[in-house]
Amino acid sequence: MTLSGASSRSSLRERKKALTRRAIQEHALRLFSAKGYEATTVQEIAAAAGVSHMTFFRYFPTKEDVILFDDYDRLIVEQLAARPAGEPIVDKIRGALKAGLQRVYAADREALLARTRLILRTPALRARLWEQQAATERLIARALAAASGQEEDNLRLRVAVAASLAAVTTAVLVWAENDGADELPALIDQALSALRHELGRADG
Repeated sequence: MTLSGASSRSSLRERKKALTRRAIQEHALRLFSAKGYEATTVQEIAAAAGVSHMTFFRYFPTKEDVILFDDYDRLIVEQLAARPAGEPIVDKIRGALKAGLQRVYAADREALLARTRLILRTPALRARLWEQQAATERLIARALAAASGQEEDNLRLRVAVAASLAAVTTAVLVWAENDGADELPALIDQALSALRHELGRADG
């Protein structure tokens, strides 16, 4: 077996897994829309997607994860690594957050809107969103610390990450509250610009 052949098969497996994951999410969103989040069971989602409930749990550890999962964290880490080496950390964070979310938005705008609307009206999902955001903050801080030689628990670093991520999350929630009437990338720009402006005023 050649290395190229092994790589090709691995790539095919990953594509199949991505397609299965997306199919499960699409059927889950459809069922949540029709029946409500609480009234829909994992077994119903699995049956609609044509997989076993055990297969469901291989892709999503909980029912909440079928809504909360996307490639955002992976994309952020990729974007951080691609930023210029000498770029100020705050600009690096903002650039990576913006580029990562734009990729998620471009991949499936309607799915992102449907997921965010569901999060807004479901207390269990809202609670998990904040847990997930805290995990994303730690992930970004760890990646930045490794690249810059700073400590992961550096207060200035963590504040910069938390504030920037909160600005982006607020933009996404406002976008969903307004039924996606505005373009999300423009709202993200506004949110990050507002944060920069207010921090500048505070420094003054």
